[in-house]
Amino acid sequence: MKQGEGFHTPEQLRGFIYENDLGNPGEYPFTRGIYSTMYRGRLWTMRQYSGFGDSRQTNRRFRYLLDQGQTGLSIAFDLPTQLGYDSDHPLSAGEVGRVGVPVSTMKDMERIFHGIPLEKVSTSMTINATAPVIFAMYIALARRRGIDLKSLRGTVQNDILKEYLARGNYIFPVMPSIRLSIDLWEFCIKHLPMWNMVSISGYHIREAGANALQELAFTFTNGICYIKAALQRGIDIDEFAPRISFFFGVHNNFLEEIAKFRAARRIWARLMRERFGAKNKKSWMLRFHAQTCGSTLTAQQPENNIVRVTLQALAAVMGGTQSLHTNSYDEALALPSQKSQTIALRIQQILAHESGVANTIDPFGGSYSVEYMTSEIESGVMKLMEEIESRGGAIGCLESGYSKRTIEDSAYKQQRDIEESRQMVIGVNSFISSEKQLIETLRVCEDIEEERKEELTKYRSSRDSTALRRALSDLENKASGDENLIYPILEVVDKGGTLGEICKTLRGVFGTYD
Repeated sequence: MKQGEGFHTPEQLRGFIYENDLGNPGEYPFTRGIYSTMYRGRLWTMRQYSGFGDSRQTNRRFRYLLDQGQTGLSIAFDLPTQLGYDSDHPLSAGEVGRVGVPVSTMKDMERIFHGIPLEKVSTSMTINATAPVIFAMYIALARRRGIDLKSLRGTVQNDILKEYLARGNYIFPVMPSIRLSIDLWEFCIKHLPMWNMVSISGYHIREAGANALQELAFTFTNGICYIKAALQRGIDIDEFAPRISFFFGVHNNFLEEIAKFRAARRIWARLMRERFGAKNKKSWMLRFHAQTCGSTLTAQQPENNIVRVTLQALAAVMGGTQSLHTNSYDEALALPSQKSQTIALRIQQILAHESGVANTIDPFGGSYSVEYMTSEIESGVMKLMEEIESRGGAIGCLESGYSKRTIEDSAYKQQRDIEESRQMVIGVNSFISSEKQLIETLRVCEDIEEERKEELTKYRSSRDSTALRRALSDLENKASGDENLIYPILEVVDKGGTLGEICKTLRGVFGTYD
């Protein structure tokens, strides 16, 4: 089948399944999974997303989750950290520690990972605009502990394009932001062989209102943009392609989500081999983390969310995810409590160890409905990708507003369907209960902000200000040129520079995106 072709009739599909076969798991184009044994050889990584309050509270939650059987860490950062402001900046007021952990200094990073062996735990960091700075702090921490960088495993999201069209947590204009992303790629290729230097995110696109087809199309065209930038930098496709990972959302339409993941593997494999000429088999493999979608959870009858999350998690597993986060039932109300996050982790553990679903490779392989949906999604995604590329690709559609407008139109339609009861949401527009349910939710201490301000004042007074000014000046000079900026950022971090100081320096060179 040629790239972009899909099957539109039962006759075509039947011929595909029985005459050409689906192939085997672990074989191109990986419809049935990227590994030959899938979960019979190794379970998915159970990676619960967490971070709140301050670095000490986050450390306690991480250590608790690891004790409960979590197999990988995933850090949520607060909004000031994501937008390049220290906790004591005026624009940080009211947001410190609210939706993630604040990280302004190396001391914060040290406390987050106190007692946690970096060389033994896989760490994922959901950070984009400030990814080079947070990544540099993690690297600096490993060096201070004497850990060989080659032993570090994990992922830094580092996907700035989706911020412009779906999430809004950007700082710099598009091209300098892509430069910083590829700088991080280059550094990882040279120094961290087991680190995924990008997690191209469809999750946030889906959460913004895109449907399943749009989620894949916009994610892959963003990926094409990064690939072109890396190739222009002179990096060989097979040097970086095996290190690209993806991040997708999972909604309630069980079979559609399974088909979406199977189609995604097929599209990416053909894209890498046929369009970009990758030779390494690992370059063709789409590896992805999945997260159940917060936008599907309800504040009404919140315990129902446990059922929704279980259904979504099962779809991700049936679809062949490599890593999974399960949302907590109280997330429509607040950050997850320890109790709710434990239940969310137990969902994964019960699926893995009690349900038997991990014993069969691609349980839906050959299913008429799933195979038909897989091919239909592939066809629809390829057509939308062609439309995006005809409009100037990811950047052209971003500048014209096409991407954002398409996603917003989809979000509007979905909301109207709920409000007009064309789509049932239990507890919201159907089977409504007048009984009020009170659940205990997590509250972030309001004193944290003042404590952070005092800490930062003391921290700044303890530094060698001359050495720091010299490092910041060097960063400014190199940002004005075309050198890789991870190295001078690391130097500023080593001299005690804060995240806010580094981003302020880069703003002075690059400006900001409006």
